[in-house]
Amino acid sequence: MRDLFVRATRGERTERPPVWLMRQAGRYIPEYREIRSEYTFYEAITTPEVAERVTMLPWKLFEPDGIVMYSDILTALEPLGFSYHIESGVGPVIENPVDGPDDVDRDRRPIDETLPYVGELLERLQERLEGRAALIGFAGGPFTLAAYAAQGEPSRNYVALRRLRAAHPEAFRTLLEQFADVVAEYLTYQVDHGADVVKLFDTYAGLLGPADYREFLLPLHRRILESVDVPTVIFARNMGGRLDLLADSGADVVALDWTVEMADARAQLGDRPVQGNLDPAVLLGDEETVRKRTRQIIEAAGPSGHVLNLGHGVDKDTPVENVRAFVETAKSIDRG
Repeated sequence: MRDLFVRATRGERTERPPVWLMRQAGRYIPEYREIRSEYTFYEAITTPEVAERVTMLPWKLFEPDGIVMYSDILTALEPLGFSYHIESGVGPVIENPVDGPDDVDRDRRPIDETLPYVGELLERLQERLEGRAALIGFAGGPFTLAAYAAQGEPSRNYVALRRLRAAHPEAFRTLLEQFADVVAEYLTYQVDHGADVVKLFDTYAGLLGPADYREFLLPLHRRILESVDVPTVIFARNMGGRLDLLADSGADVVALDWTVEMADARAQLGDRPVQGNLDPAVLLGDEETVRKRTRQIIEAAGPSGHVLNLGHGVDKDTPVENVRAFVETAKSIDRG
């Protein structure tokens, strides 16, 4: 339910935790695979009627409390003139990556001209949902977008961007700031077209050391998250020992990956609402284990300010029944 979800993001006590999953409309759903056999990934996310069908698949199966638009974190590359495609066995490939420090200052096109299909999708979804679930928008964070733009393809360590930071810190700063401006405009655009909650995925920000994070990235996270007037969520991987940095971002909710103990996060963050954080691999086991481990997360998180989710996206080999067990466990909680 939308109200349940929003109340949890505000830190309120809720009768049960609202629940959704990152990558909840994905390859583990047979009907998704059928749709994708007819369209490329880019065609699917840029065709509103197709993206609407995909987005609503989990609603038909589980009715989660949050429905996240079917899109990609890399769409925010387009307003700065980057082109990309999804290469089988590789992932997203940037066709015109940043060549060096002289290539970071780029012209920017307006979001409504570049990404109109996102606005149409959100309007379609609001009409379909009629308030029965929170509509979640999202964007990639500036470091993660810059990492892809500099590297050109997925990498374990994104050395190209870190090299730019070491050799050309001002160019590094310029690239991050340009992405921050785009993302702030993009999230505002999503709210204007119906998003009830927005999430900032700066997934690879954990690759930065704490000092660099505070100097280069934290002010940008604050700028982005302060630009919207709906509840906000921030996510970065491998931040277990640095949750204070995510809390300092100004996000209403800190999303946790599965490497963080929920009880420890609660102790570090105090009253800050949290999201997460079951290991997605647990959903590859049996239903009884899924329900047991999910209840443990819910108990550790406590009755206030918790949005149940995984610590990352649903794996493509996850049985549909286990996702159902995860969602149903949250819905079975009754706190009176």
